[in-house]
Amino acid sequence: MIQHAAIAPFLLPALTACLLLALDGRLRWQRVVSVASALVQCAVVFRLAMAVRDGDVLVYALGDWPVHLGIVFVLDRLAALMLCMTAAVALPALLHACRGADARGRHFHALFHFQWLGLSGAFLTGDLFNLFVCFELMLIASYALLQHGGGATRLRNGLQYVTLNLVASALFLIAVSLIYRAAGTLNMADLAVRLAAAPAVDTPWITAGALLLAVVFLLKGAAAPLYLWLPGTYGAAAAPVAALFAVLTKVGAYAVLRVGGVVFTAVDAGAIVFEVAFVTAVATVVIAALGALAATTLTRLAAWLGLGSSAGMLLAVGFGTSASVAGGLFYALPSTLGVAGLLLLADTIRTARGAGGDTLVRAPRMRGHAVIGAVYVALAVTVAGLPPLAGFLGKSLILAATPGSIAVWGALLAASLLNLVALVRAGSRLFWSVDDVLAGGTARASRPVASAMLVLAVVVTTLAAGKLERFATGAAEAVVVPAPYIESVLGPGRVEWTIRIDPASGAGADLPPTERAP
Repeated sequence: MIQHAAIAPFLLPALTACLLLALDGRLRWQRVVSVASALVQCAVVFRLAMAVRDGDVLVYALGDWPVHLGIVFVLDRLAALMLCMTAAVALPALLHACRGADARGRHFHALFHFQWLGLSGAFLTGDLFNLFVCFELMLIASYALLQHGGGATRLRNGLQYVTLNLVASALFLIAVSLIYRAAGTLNMADLAVRLAAAPAVDTPWITAGALLLAVVFLLKGAAAPLYLWLPGTYGAAAAPVAALFAVLTKVGAYAVLRVGGVVFTAVDAGAIVFEVAFVTAVATVVIAALGALAATTLTRLAAWLGLGSSAGMLLAVGFGTSASVAGGLFYALPSTLGVAGLLLLADTIRTARGAGGDTLVRAPRMRGHAVIGAVYVALAVTVAGLPPLAGFLGKSLILAATPGSIAVWGALLAASLLNLVALVRAGSRLFWSVDDVLAGGTARASRPVASAMLVLAVVVTTLAAGKLERFATGAAEAVVVPAPYIESVLGPGRVEWTIRIDPASGAGADLPPTERAP
């Protein structure tokens, strides 16, 4: 049964969204069904993560069609890790939405689960075209969620967001067409085998397709110079939507890793994808830190920190060694939880602070400021990458995996310093530079329940750091040396070429893709 359960993280939000549409107009029941489904989804993805923790790969072929014709879902440790991260953010975001944000427009819960459906499908699919389909599901749902509640600001930012993503979708289709022209298949595992045996005359088609895919994935991950849509989009969205968007940008880094590591593993195009990702990620890490330093509201600050979190993961992925990828995957979890927590906390502060909102200016003291302040400190420590929480361990793993890399060390350390200054400045203005009177918010509105749940998740991540590091290391090695993944999908004996890293010895796994020997 566990083999069939691999499709459950995709089916459950799809069925839930359909049921929620049928409950239109009955918000109370929508909340019950939505949260109950989220709890089940969390349990399912955790169980699946335990099922693949030793390196097993679960493959589910819909209709049992041949892989080059049908739809295949593949669950390995990398997919399981991303699914768990999504669930850990989505549940608190839903609970926060149930406090009133979901009542500002129609179909919030259905759209939220459609968004979850697209995320789960992107992490599970073993096919390039279905990756495109899941990207489109995410785009449609995220655009509708961004407009939830209405307003000119959301409409303006939504138009920018959807225009850029439609351009990315067009480029994605062109890239898929070029690759299909060279290989005659779009299944990732099958592509790895066929591209390795492709004649030299097809090399330009493969390289062009890989470069276009790199542009698409970097736009999805908001990497420089394609990042300008992100701060405004996060700032305009409702807090629960923005929290889920903190996972959305990780899809770009995941796609670079999955496609670059599996599809192009035996061709030079793979090294090109990783190199482009690395260069853009270095610039994005620094730009995001400067943006955080200039932010005038806590929401904007969290948005820039979210960009920095995605860029940090992409930086580690782009460096391309198994150790750096493992560090990036480890870092992505607490940093995403921390950013999502800050976005939800900003909404709590906006309500509790009254007219002052979440702007970083002098305002009346907010109700429940001590509890809110404690949550803020924990989230700030996580996002800034300070000890003793897991954000520090993630950055340490990335730095340890990139000795001698001036670009990585310089970008990460400079960004950490700037982020720390920005967070300290924001905290001092929100909690110290105040008048000694109460704001107009209600006591209930000032309880940061959802943000506290994310702090608890970060603490759990910290306490389980050893197990998580081993899980992330296994996930990274299985992508950097993808022979087990390919054989799980295609069957044993199909990996017949000499790939860049010897799957038997692992030789070369500690080198960046551009330095590995054929």
